[in-house]
Amino acid sequence: MYAIIATGGKQYKVSEGDTIYIEKLDTEVGEVVTFPVLMLSGETIAVGNPTIEGACVTGKILQHGRGQKIHILK
Repeated sequence: MYAIIATGGKQYKVSEGDTIYIEKLDTEVGEVVTFPVLMLSGETIAVGNPTIEGACVTGKILQHGRGQKIHILK
């Protein structure tokens, strides 16, 4: 079973126990965050318009960080 969530202007496919990197969250380390669910998939597929009412995905902030530095040469 997996879900499609939306946060930070992007959509992510998540399953139970996944660790993902999400940009632009203004929360402290250790806080629990809930995300709206756009689509659920399992035995049946449920698609929201735009979200599924009553469904949410919760996650815990493990750390804050930066992405890899991009070097540009001209």
